[in-house]
Amino acid sequence: MKILNHMNMQLLHRRIVLVIIDIMIACIASIMPLWIRFELKYTDIPEIYLSSAWNFMVVNVVITLLVFYLFKLYHSLWAFAGTAEAQNIVAACCLCAVLNFLGMKLLSYPIPRSYYFMYVLVLTGATTAVRFSYRIIRGMKHKHQNRKNGIRVMIIGAGEAGHAVIKEITNSDFSTMTIKCIIDDNETKWGRFILGVRIVGGRDKIVEYAALYGIDEIIIAIPSANRATMKEIVEICKETSCKLRTLPGIYQLVNGEVNVSKLRDVDVEDLLGRDPIKVDLESILNYVKNKTIMVTGGGGSIGSELCRQIAGHRPARLIIVDIYENNAYEIQQELKRKYPKLDLVVLIASVRNTNRMNDLMKTYHPDIIYHAAAHKHVPLMEVSPNEAIKNNVFGTWKTAQAAALHGVKKFVLISTDKAVNPTNIMGASKRICEMIVQTYNRHYDTEFVAVRFGNVLGSNGSVIPLFKQQIAAGGPVTVTHPDIIRYFMTIPEAVSLVLQAGVYAKGGEIFVLDMGEPVKILDLAKNLIKLSGYKVDEDIKIEFTGLRPGEKLYEELLMNEEGMTDTENKLIHIGKPIEFDESKFYVQLNNLKRAVEDECEDVRPLIQEIVPTYIPKESLKNQ
Repeated sequence: MKILNHMNMQLLHRRIVLVIIDIMIACIASIMPLWIRFELKYTDIPEIYLSSAWNFMVVNVVITLLVFYLFKLYHSLWAFAGTAEAQNIVAACCLCAVLNFLGMKLLSYPIPRSYYFMYVLVLTGATTAVRFSYRIIRGMKHKHQNRKNGIRVMIIGAGEAGHAVIKEITNSDFSTMTIKCIIDDNETKWGRFILGVRIVGGRDKIVEYAALYGIDEIIIAIPSANRATMKEIVEICKETSCKLRTLPGIYQLVNGEVNVSKLRDVDVEDLLGRDPIKVDLESILNYVKNKTIMVTGGGGSIGSELCRQIAGHRPARLIIVDIYENNAYEIQQELKRKYPKLDLVVLIASVRNTNRMNDLMKTYHPDIIYHAAAHKHVPLMEVSPNEAIKNNVFGTWKTAQAAALHGVKKFVLISTDKAVNPTNIMGASKRICEMIVQTYNRHYDTEFVAVRFGNVLGSNGSVIPLFKQQIAAGGPVTVTHPDIIRYFMTIPEAVSLVLQAGVYAKGGEIFVLDMGEPVKILDLAKNLIKLSGYKVDEDIKIEFTGLRPGEKLYEELLMNEEGMTDTENKLIHIGKPIEFDESKFYVQLNNLKRAVEDECEDVRPLIQEIVPTYIPKESLKNQ
């Protein structure tokens, strides 16, 4: 109750100060228009006009205070004043001028016609200056208090997770945080306390109390919240200048691991606006359990997550194949720690080596292969197209052939949305890979399938890690084009799709994830800057660098000819394979193979023969 009374007294004092200031402004606005009208010489103002202004001043003050109250100029949160508050000020001042005019006429007070116009300017300017200077003063005071009192924190969530976080922060001798208030949507909790911290209201109070208490950091302690709820809360929190952090997930509660060390920064994934894709974990478990699984490119972003999830589903043996020893070593050590009983084999090998691939198949006899090995960086592949073709196309060809010859049951190719109507070498190479596995599926017992998805948040080379590095360095954040859009998914979602596709696969399919609406990269950049506690173009600037080689403004998930059918998982669809001349395809592949081995200066014409939908970006410009 004492806290509540103290807070109410603070609000009352602030409103009294504003009322006093507004009385002074109304008085000044009554006389200053005449002073301006008569060239800043008070003695030149005719007595009849001065009498009118002085006689009407009391009425004018009362009118001004009532109108300002009507337009909520004593209720707005001026520390976060923006366009809406500015509009209210202008509207209120204009109405005051109209009432001033009517009052003067009604009482037959003579006054120059220019008086009312200048009255609006003076009243609006002075009122705006006072209100918005409060925001500046509040900010300076906020920074001063931070230096003295440490980090002021708001907790969102008055459940078990919130209680655990509050308890650890308040009981710690080393915490620099001070918890000022709690937000929770449950009305029955409002006004109550957790460890002496008051629950002040629902999510609609976040901005108000963040300003009132000078909050530096907001901790979202609702591990059970779905993605849609998280998005709504984060969108509100973005209106403050606070840094955001959250608990990773509900499993932390189950394991009793809720503490400050488990907090993570709120990330752009929290703004995707949909829940993560759900898969039938039991079917995946039965699918990989007691089988020998091989993952090529197992040290990469997608490959390593595949290994993590497969390792948790009790395979008979997990074989990681990668050409880059550092990545392979890191995932090896991680899996050894987490799954000490796992039969794990880590091999350094290139998918471009025919003999090596055949030897691995003959030695380990994998049941399922997830082929994630590929060069994926679009701009780099544009300047080294031969290497992209050698690794992506012929690495896939050699691995698929070795799998088919040695009786592998399933072969799952990791593909990309850039394979649809490609404008770059990487996308075109992946389209050829899809054609290879579809061809092999027709002639061998191995079930070949491709899984196509969009950009993966947090993967190597993706925009999010780059943006974070740029923000940490103080900016600028670079975006190639203001209108560029992409489909996004998280790494666990992508891997869940790949595993689920393996269960559904009968051979020859291209599986596609319904990822909802595409996201503007510019919006991602702005959101990440705000979530980091900075202001866009004030603290961190955004610069546009122009589209990179081979990059297009948007990506597609399916070619026009493919069409789609649903699977049991409504977010996973199957594209119908495109028919093409296999004999001609093999001839074209061999011609392409000779060209890249001879380091042909431009293999693009040969690629266009194989993939008619491939139109290099330079050609698009010339059309």
